[in-house]
Amino acid sequence: MPILNRSATEFERYSVVFTVSDYCIGLLRKAGIGQVYAEPVYGTYALDQHASRESAAPIIANSPYHWDKRKGRDFALSVIEPILRPFLTGESFVRRPGTTLGIVSLLSPIKQFPQLLALLAPHISMTPDVNLEIFGNGGYAQVRDIKKSLVPIANRVRFWGYQRSVDTIYPKLDYLLTGLPEKEALGLNVLEAQALGTPVLAPSAPPFSETVVDGKTGFLYRDPREDRGADFGRILQLITLGRTRLDPAGATEHIEKFSYGAMVHRAHNILKFLANKMGRDE
Repeated sequence: MPILNRSATEFERYSVVFTVSDYCIGLLRKAGIGQVYAEPVYGTYALDQHASRESAAPIIANSPYHWDKRKGRDFALSVIEPILRPFLTGESFVRRPGTTLGIVSLLSPIKQFPQLLALLAPHISMTPDVNLEIFGNGGYAQVRDIKKSLVPIANRVRFWGYQRSVDTIYPKLDYLLTGLPEKEALGLNVLEAQALGTPVLAPSAPPFSETVVDGKTGFLYRDPREDRGADFGRILQLITLGRTRLDPAGATEHIEKFSYGAMVHRAHNILKFLANKMGRDE
């Protein structure tokens, strides 16, 4: 998690600090941490790209809630909901006609989905045949606030809860929708989506400006807190008016940067760096 608006003093005692993106490197240096490794470690996607993209196993709706059983309310609901759930849903995923936007993520506060979706929902509501599918779970308050933010398009939204095989989900989406940027260190779901050929819609800011190539692996739109989502609405109109869907597979060099092989290469460089540093320190 980025150190945005947090103290960096905990890092002062380390000889070297490694982090996952240029965005996080910049934040650390701005906070006065000079001993930051010069290259981002990044990350990689752990997906079986050789598996069939149309899995035989259906995607079944699960609970969108992740219960914190230390809280009385959550404990009580964690007992009641599994009893009621079979009567509430047994729906299996079938793609609906139109344009499918998807969230594939833990519904945690750092993603800031309620704030984001409150700004985007009015533009989705004005664009016919755009649906939103949400894969992931979160705390009671997060899910409640997300649902409130989506009232203008409630009939176009479905919650699928936590799903284990995310590699079967991305190919069913036209575009992955990220959260807001500044509390995000990298965004593994962005790497996963692009690796499986699904383009991304994200605010034009780090770290997404590192992980998405605008116009090739997705579209970067102006932070909706600055324009009430107008730029997002413009891009959504272009997408739904028949513009050819982007194919991230064409951005080979970009996709390769986040591959397992590239991560191994970076790890080798880190080991060499540490060996040299230890030799100098002796």
